[in-house]
Amino acid sequence: MDYFAHESAIIDEGCTIGTGTKIWHFSHIMPNCSIGERCNIGQNVVVSPNVVLGNNVKIQNNVSLYTGVECEDDVFLGPSMVFTNVINPRSGVNRRDQYAKTIVRKGASIGANATIVCGHDIGEYAFIGAGAVVTKTVLPFALVVGNPARQIGWMSEFGHRLEFNTDGMAICPESKQEYKLDNGHVVRTK
Repeated sequence: MDYFAHESAIIDEGCTIGTGTKIWHFSHIMPNCSIGERCNIGQNVVVSPNVVLGNNVKIQNNVSLYTGVECEDDVFLGPSMVFTNVINPRSGVNRRDQYAKTIVRKGASIGANATIVCGHDIGEYAFIGAGAVVTKTVLPFALVVGNPARQIGWMSEFGHRLEFNTDGMAICPESKQEYKLDNGHVVRTK
């Protein structure tokens, strides 16, 4: 084994788990999951069948990733955040053939206790505030908060709020990377 799994963790058949990944207490990795290298899966995490995690994904305690969720590299999932996988669940109606896909793009962060309603992708390096309820697709680099979540700004790859000048340019105070805001979209220029 090139990864660590606490003795209380359960890992079902058919999973692939990358080198350097750590799976902590009372977590359950269900069949046919694909987990990348250097991931950290906290306590009491459930990874449902066929979920895909890229490299360096950090999942805090008490998170459930349901079938249909895919997280690209460098994603952060805060404590007790929630993904859904069916738009209109009912206990007495089997809707397993209606699971909606949700992709969390590279470098995105989702805060503690946030809820992501299925079928709405999270753009690369987006930042979802704690407790937000996401009911629509989130743009790359967007900062969203509230219930329902609404965009209130833009974030850098290093997780700093971007302040754009009159030319639509901003610089991350930590990395010094430059960003351009053009027609409601942000791209990194340097």
